[in-house]
Amino acid sequence: MSTSTLATPDTVAPALRRLYFARFGFAIVWAGLLLTTASQLGPVSIALLVLYPLFDVAAAVVDVRSSRATTGLYVNIALSGLAAAGLAVASASGIPAVLRVWGIWAVVAGLTQLAVGLSRRKLGGQWAMILSGGISTIAGTSFFLQAAQPGASLVNLAGYATLGGVFFLVSAIRLGRVTAG
Repeated sequence: MSTSTLATPDTVAPALRRLYFARFGFAIVWAGLLLTTASQLGPVSIALLVLYPLFDVAAAVVDVRSSRATTGLYVNIALSGLAAAGLAVASASGIPAVLRVWGIWAVVAGLTQLAVGLSRRKLGGQWAMILSGGISTIAGTSFFLQAAQPGASLVNLAGYATLGGVFFLVSAIRLGRVTAG
């Protein structure tokens, strides 16, 4: 393998920065759209629910290609693909089923994000990803428990996506400081 194809911190950080900005933008737009449909499961809300983990798959594929990195990213690709399929199926059973699937996905994906962030801490700008992974794990547990409550809603998923987007924005900004300095 030539050195031009090897991923180095100098090439990985700018690629991650661009990816993290894109993930921030997607999360904010997605959350806004979900809020307009969160009261019930309909074609638009179901499409949005399935789209979110599919976007996560695409982002992880871009990440793998740019960083030639960790097993955790491959785990994330598989988990997010399964989550998309699970959400499509769960949608037929109602909001509580969707919250259970989303909750399980958030816990496992959060642990994976935490591991990937820890493995990349030398790149800089990863503390927000580490924190996000930990919070995702807690939030996932909360979603799973909310499924048992009367009047369960998808509204909190929009907040989850927004907070995750903010963490991606913070990491993108921090990576910019690392690459500039």
